[in-house]
Amino acid sequence: MKIRSITYFDSIKWPIDDRQIADAGSFIMNARNAYQDKGFNVQTTRFASSPFPLILGADSIAETVNFAVGFEKQLLASGFDYGSIGPALPDFLQSYQVIPQVLTSTQNIFAAGIISSPESGIVPNAIEQCAAVIIENSNISPDGFGNLRFAALANVPAGSPFFPAAYLEEDKEPGFAIATESADIPVAVFSNADNLETARADLISQIERTAQELEMIGQKLASRSGIKFYGIDFSFAPFPTVEQSIGTAIEKLGVPGIGRQGSLAAVALLAEALDQADFLKVGFNGVMLPVLEDVTLAGSVIEDSLTLNDLLLYSAVCGTGLDTIPLPGSSSEEQLFAVLLDLAALAQRLGKPLTARLMPIPGMEDGEATQYDFEFFVNSKVMKLSAQPLTGLLKEKIGFRIQTRKSTNLSKQ
Repeated sequence: MKIRSITYFDSIKWPIDDRQIADAGSFIMNARNAYQDKGFNVQTTRFASSPFPLILGADSIAETVNFAVGFEKQLLASGFDYGSIGPALPDFLQSYQVIPQVLTSTQNIFAAGIISSPESGIVPNAIEQCAAVIIENSNISPDGFGNLRFAALANVPAGSPFFPAAYLEEDKEPGFAIATESADIPVAVFSNADNLETARADLISQIERTAQELEMIGQKLASRSGIKFYGIDFSFAPFPTVEQSIGTAIEKLGVPGIGRQGSLAAVALLAEALDQADFLKVGFNGVMLPVLEDVTLAGSVIEDSLTLNDLLLYSAVCGTGLDTIPLPGSSSEEQLFAVLLDLAALAQRLGKPLTARLMPIPGMEDGEATQYDFEFFVNSKVMKLSAQPLTGLLKEKIGFRIQTRKSTNLSKQ
């Protein structure tokens, strides 16, 4: 298990207060050292702000690029690896339109766009804007890599330490949280278990032992600094090796291959273990299935046994959405709108957070091999996008709500 990120959260102002970022950098360096001194490998340190439209205001959205460039410069000078300017908001539709230029003008800044929330319901206009952003981002570089730093957010609250979803609620006190890279834990547990009952108990036990150690260090840091410890997102995030693959963990349970029948049950078992484990939780605490970050998932896509619809289905049992999905460069805004609408509806109906990080690759069609050269990616092939443009009532750009399903107690008649 590694720490994917120690993420620092704070509301910042425009113009940026350099001293504020520098002080945050001093804290994050102490935090990195504290975790590393206890044997944890800390991959990155990150800073997440409140949503940039609230920082700048409606009249200054045009300043977003300058804000992001200045933010990045100060973050890097203060020891952070990455920063998030938070999501574009439906009340500021113009805020979505500046994101491609932000990503073009920076290398280490992430952003997002909200497409649904418990307060606003599903916002088709925001979904339409996110689809357009994804298409424009795909042309930032020939490999479509720009969309690595953008996600559409459905019902995602503030406080998750995973990028691109990370942001802070406006005016909330500064704090920090831990994001883990922990897919190797279920791989090891399932490889050595004699039966399912023992495997489930061992997995919960290992999650708790590790998370409680992370929490103890975090609370000590909070006590010494006055910076609040928000908690841990122990989502099973993978790294592109077989031993650190969530797809491998699923197959170790006995599924013939991720995407085949039994996969949903395996994802549900993994997610339930995170629910059962006792620790201070923040963010998703779900099962992450990023195609381009997981060697087993990538292989199943190559074998045509794992589809986009499969991944959406697994999101219903506490997967975290559609992540690093390689799509044809010819994908249209109308097709992406349909996919994002489904994601938003699922998040609303189940009352859970979901994200979409979709990566159309210019000039490539489904079935072609990807050609990424990035240490956190494994190559796969472009996935088929079977979505068709919506017509009729669902094409209308009128917001609507879907009530979260309530459990029903059935009694004998």
